[in-house]
Amino acid sequence: MPTTKTHAEEHQEQWQEIVADPILRDLPYKVETNHRGQIVLSPHKNQHSRQQKKIEKRLDSLLQSGEAFQEWAIATSGGTKQADAIWASDERRAEMEKTGDPTTLAPEICVEVMSASNDWDEMKAKIALYRDAGADEVWVVDETGRVHFFADEELEQSDRAPDFPDTL
Repeated sequence: MPTTKTHAEEHQEQWQEIVADPILRDLPYKVETNHRGQIVLSPHKNQHSRQQKKIEKRLDSLLQSGEAFQEWAIATSGGTKQADAIWASDERRAEMEKTGDPTTLAPEICVEVMSASNDWDEMKAKIALYRDAGADEVWVVDETGRVHFFADEELEQSDRAPDFPDTL
């Protein structure tokens, strides 16, 4: 009996083609795909990279039994997205690895850093995609450096990392 692939699995296969393409893999931009599998390029400024590094270092210092990373690819039902930063427990990372590369299971925390090319409609869509893929929380850092924490609704602070500051 034939099996039907999920949208995330289809995006996972498309992503493998993208990362194998010698022209695309060395682009100096964040590369994602949309719900149709089309490539979306997001160039960002150095401040964006500094924010990512701050987030990664702070998460690693606050949370034990896991690790933070930058630019983590997650195949979602709406395309392959690269969270600007993530934190995954050791157990979750092992589960994620079983789903392939890019993972179809989101880590516990996904973080997006907004830039001039982003708007809140895009962020709300990414929040939903990451949550649908299994993220416990999605954080959005706006252009002023304020951190917005989301689970089922917006939170005053992170439940996963309550000591994480609300401003970077």
